Amino acid sequence: MLKEIQETARWIKAHVTAVPETAIVLGTGLGRLAAEIEVDSSFPYADIPHFPVSTVEGHSGRLLFGRLGGKEVMALEGRFHYYEGYDMKQVTFPVRVMHELGIRNFFVSNASGGVNPDFEVGDMMLIRDHINFLPEHPLHGPNFPTGPRFLDMHEAYDHELLAMARQIAAEKGIKVVEGVYLATQGPTYETPAEYRMYRIFGADAVGMSTVPEVIVARHCGMRVFGVSIITDLGVEGKIVEVSHEEVQQAANRVQPLMAEIFREMIRRI
Repeated sequence: MLKEIQETARWIKAHVTAVPETAIVLGTGLGRLAAEIEVDSSFPYADIPHFPVSTVEGHSGRLLFGRLGGKEVMALEGRFHYYEGYDMKQVTFPVRVMHELGIRNFFVSNASGGVNPDFEVGDMMLIRDHINFLPEHPLHGPNFPTGPRFLDMHEAYDHELLAMARQIAAEKGIKVVEGVYLATQGPTYETPAEYRMYRIFGADAVGMSTVPEVIVARHCGMRVFGVSIITDLGVEGKIVEVSHEEVQQAANRVQPLMAEIFREMIRRI
């Protein structure tokens, strides 16, 4: 896979004028943050050598290069999921390419179901930690040379970036909550019994992505910051039928606030 990663990175370098230090992954319904970026270059995933193609509605499937907060950034407008049929090497392939390009800061976002009874739909949760409930591990197999065989994960989400996000949210009067994100394989939404189980395990929000990317980003030595937008509730007495379209709509409403925090954090890094 190293050959393919290097070929993809070379192709990207040949097609952009500047390679940034910060990359952003935009999750379900969160692609509108791309409108905040002063885009210099845009590439459909299908045009990029060896890149997977996003198949999920709400994931536009473009790689963007431009400026946010006055700094050069790279943004994935849509990600790849295990439930689409990709293996974990494919799901995390873009993160490996980011490392090859020299990315140092990795910002990730997702839409998730809240299982913390204090959460409300529309809350922005700063991810403090995660639980990996996926059936395949992205570091399974021969160790990739970017990091150790046994990766320490005591600080998966960078404490300094979390502190910066808290400060910015307080300065701008933006409500944020914090918690633990649990990743499942999907594509079904959880049953009430599963929601209760995940809450007992210590989760505050549940989704179908992010964790594999974060693990590989940390294996590559990147600083990670993550946000979950709470688009529905898996709390007893508050569980209702939910559709993918409703998740997208709920995420859309919170995007301007998430964009404000991302923009200011990137400006200060």
